[in-house]
Amino acid sequence: MNAIEIRGLKKSFRGLYALDGLNMTVPVGAIYGFIGENGSGKSTTEKLICGHLVPDSGKIRMFDKSYKNAGVRARVGALIENTGCFPNASIYQNLMMQAINLNLESPDEEIRRVLKIVRMEEEGRLKFKKCSLGMKQRIGIAMALLGDPALLILDEPINGLDTDGMRIMREILVDITKNYGCTVLISSHILGELEKIATHYGIIRQGKMIQELSAAEMESRCRMFASLKAADMQRAWGVLRQKYGNVKAEDGYIRIYDVNDTEQLVAVLMENGISVSEIKKNRIGLEEYYIGLMSAKEGK
Repeated sequence: MNAIEIRGLKKSFRGLYALDGLNMTVPVGAIYGFIGENGSGKSTTEKLICGHLVPDSGKIRMFDKSYKNAGVRARVGALIENTGCFPNASIYQNLMMQAINLNLESPDEEIRRVLKIVRMEEEGRLKFKKCSLGMKQRIGIAMALLGDPALLILDEPINGLDTDGMRIMREILVDITKNYGCTVLISSHILGELEKIATHYGIIRQGKMIQELSAAEMESRCRMFASLKAADMQRAWGVLRQKYGNVKAEDGYIRIYDVNDTEQLVAVLMENGISVSEIKKNRIGLEEYYIGLMSAKEGK
């Protein structure tokens, strides 16, 4: 069963399509990284799933039922754009207002539960306006978690956070899926952070899904390369280019793609009287894979 299944989704604004036949599949239990440039249709998709917008055509199903089903709607939590909190009210008071709005049983118990999940059980009395950006983002997630949803939709929750804030956010999102059985759909431009937690990816461009794949599939498609520094970089580049073909100079290193044997690389350069000062193996990351995919699409 899939948490989200979208087929042929279209949405236009003033005659221009923000989504143009989008297909999307989010498995239950996934952390689904939703990737695309500004204006590609990510936020529009999330708003349609949440019922904030009405589609022109297409189908949206969640947990094998129509997204309009009241029981399904009750299983969705979302943080899109901002938390919508009252600045002069405390964190606890803001959460209580939302809990009452949702008509939750035992609201105090539920608030304490979600504050614990977002690592803020000791900050309930703090006024919202005194919270840092990272705290505000976590409060927003706590709001979305009220009522124990099965699906959590997050629009750019890690943008603008410092290193520690991003680390805490990663831990929370992994905890939500592993220990609370919640599926997470998350959009972000910080692909290096997304790569650390996502189990699946969807790459959208100009309102169409151009690729969906699991983290394992992503890793298998990301090419291996060796990078090195040599005493004579120009000569080394020429020798390696002639020997291996797919060689690039980048960030002060020479990259040789699809080569696993670093000892052979060193031997080739030594045979040509070039000493190697540094060499390492690596794999293309999500950001570089995404940029390559976008460049290939633009080239068509």
